[in-house]
Amino acid sequence: MATPETVSPHLPVVLVLAGHDPTGGAGLIADAEAIAACGGWALTIPTALTVQNCRDVQRVVPADPDIMRAAAAALDDFEVAAIKVGLVADLASLDAVTDIVRCFPGVPLVVDPVLKAGGGRELSTAELVDAFRERLLPLVDILTPNRDELARLSAQPGEDTERAVELMTLGCQAVLVTGTDSPVPGTPGDRVAHTLHTPDQSRQWSWPRLEGRYHGSGCTLASALAARLAAGESLVGACEQAQAFTWQALANGWRPGEGQSLPRRLWRLPVTPVKGVDEPAASG
Repeated sequence: MATPETVSPHLPVVLVLAGHDPTGGAGLIADAEAIAACGGWALTIPTALTVQNCRDVQRVVPADPDIMRAAAAALDDFEVAAIKVGLVADLASLDAVTDIVRCFPGVPLVVDPVLKAGGGRELSTAELVDAFRERLLPLVDILTPNRDELARLSAQPGEDTERAVELMTLGCQAVLVTGTDSPVPGTPGDRVAHTLHTPDQSRQWSWPRLEGRYHGSGCTLASALAARLAAGESLVGACEQAQAFTWQALANGWRPGEGQSLPRRLWRLPVTPVKGVDEPAASG
């Protein structure tokens, strides 16, 4: 009989610091699914608990920062190869996130700056944004804002490129700006453009626009990107693979009710029909 050592592959480990979304569309569940689907293993530490559905967020409760630090310290039997940060709900949890990230020097850090829920609820404040810029942004290897988040994070008026450059002057190494919710000027209506800015160049990808609205696309993209970086992919390669994965997860998404659709990150797994729902009634 084979021993576990002979059958267990080496899995790239991604440490995730993010909020918990009970719907599974976004947050830690989305992160863990995306990382697993992209070949990695997720270690998850909640930064907040949320009360929400597929329409909007009703309440956010920040996690205990001391518990966050203790949870990270207890994971010393894992070799973390990348870190992904999502929702940071208050200054105390921001300090905890920053402390944890500093424990992993040289490990790629992907940050999805969750500032507003898809349903419109504000999830941040001006004070928290300022602290984010000062404390966490200088540690970031790649930031993945949408165009509205980019505008809020940058003090620079003007175009996306100028704003991304301003964030990079604060220490962020690269910015992948997504154009799904707020289209890039000049983009055809049936396309979505995402743009990677680095100190040396900018590169843009164009994807077919999908119908409807989705809850959790940003979490999916950032976590897939972290998983591919953890696996040793180049920045450009990881960005491209993460975008392709996210597009497929959205294209195979599921709309459980009247709210937004949810990315189905495990679309490759077989779907078991639900009797009385997915199967025709037996005749006889």
